[in-house]
Formats: sequence, structure tokens, C-alpha cells
Amino acid sequence: MSLRRLLATVLLAGAMACAWADEAPRSDTRPVAPLREPVSAAPIEDPDFGVRTSQFGLERRVEMYQWQRDGSGGYQQVWKPALVDSSAFEDGHANPRSFPLENRIWWARDVSIDGKPVELSVIKAVGQWKEFRPGFTRLPANLAATFQPEGDGLGSALNPLDPNNGDIRIRWRALHLPPLAGKVQLRGGKWQLVASAQPEDPVSATPPTSPTAPAEEKLHKRGEVRLIGKLILGVLLLLGVWLVGRYRRRRRV
Repeated sequence: MSLRRLLATVLLAGAMACAWADEAPRSDTRPVAPLREPVSAAPIEDPDFGVRTSQFGLERRVEMYQWQRDGSGGYQQVWKPALVDSSAFEDGHANPRSFPLENRIWWARDVSIDGKPVELSVIKAVGQWKEFRPGFTRLPANLAATFQPEGDGLGSALNPLDPNNGDIRIRWRALHLPPLAGKVQLRGGKWQLVASAQPEDPVSATPPTSPTAPAEEKLHKRGEVRLIGKLILGVLLLLGVWLVGRYRRRRRV
């Protein structure tokens, strides 16, 4: 083997060792924190009332004023979010036979952070419901004839302080997202909930570990791999020097 070819072989082996040392740690996936706030493709709307929000969830809460038993053999009227069956009630305490409107929830579509989609499970897990007062500028005419502004929502009672049996009141809530740093990480091209943000069973929960422990472990492994690569490179260089010296001694002989 010529001297030039020998040196080329040694250098190629050293380059391969360095490349292996740099590439090996990349097999570990590193958590990525969000840089910007979450956004949705379009506002959410209650199509029946034209109520809109730019948040990430919209809830319509409907209550009807109805009769119910008071626990002492009598009856009282209360606001209830579901129909109270009055078929066994005494005369004069009959409730409507159906609920005129349903409670509903709409979720924002195509929610993303930094251009990557956010799973709906994340929105449901960390979102916070807050009541708000819509403007009712898009309220259809037929509903405007039935409902009037009442508090933060709408009501069908002519006198909100003295509602009648079967009157309806409606409120809306919007789902707000808190800062998501530390709550989500990018996995498989989607933002998903980190393990520490998952609800835990207080009985079986294990003591929390330091959030920096995984990063420190990865850095330690990376340092070990690079050290091995450098050692291999050093051995190959020493071998090359020894081979070159031997080659020159043989040429002199």
C-alpha cells in the first residue's frame, strides 16, 4: 500500500468516527417549546343566535324555569338546564313537555402553534371556560321577537325578576387557553400534552422529578458518545503515524 493511500484510509476512518459521534445523539427526540400563541383558522359561531368568539371553544347554556318538588311535599320553581318530568305532579304544576333549545359546545377548527396543529385533547385539557356578553348584532329577527337582553345573555321573560313557567334564559361561555409553555411539546408533527400536564391520581401519583433531569441525561449521553468518537479518532491517528514510520523505515532498508 502506498503512503498516500494509507493516509487517505486513516483520514477516512477518522472522519467516519467523528460523523458517528455527531449523529448518534440525534436519534433522541428533544422536546420543542412553542414560540408563539395558538391561533385558529376562523371564529366559532352559534349558528342559531349568530354569537361568535375568536377563542377556542363556545358553549351555549340554556335553562328553563320549571316546577320541581321541594323535598317537603311541596313545589318550587327553579331554573334547570334539562327538562323536569312533571307527569306525576299535582294539577297546576305541569312543565312543558319538551326543551325548546339544546345546550351545545362548538370547538375551534384548525388550531395551530408555529404552523403545527394542536390536538383537540390539549384544548379540552388546559382550556378555561369564561362567561362573556355577546353583542347580539347578528340575532335573527324571529329570535329577537322572542328574546331580550338579560344580564350577560338573553331571556324570554317579559319581567326577568318575575319569570313564568317555561321561560328560557341563555348564557354563553368562551374557552380561553392559558400560556402553553411547559404544557405542550411537539411530537410527531403535532402539539401534544406533556406528561406532567396530565391529570394525576393523588393516591397513586409518584413524586415529581426535576424537569431538567431528562435534558441533563441527554447531555451526559451526548458527551459520552463524543468522547468515544474522539478516542477512536486518536487511536486511528496514532496507528497512522506508526504505519507511516514503519513504511519509511522499510523504504530506507
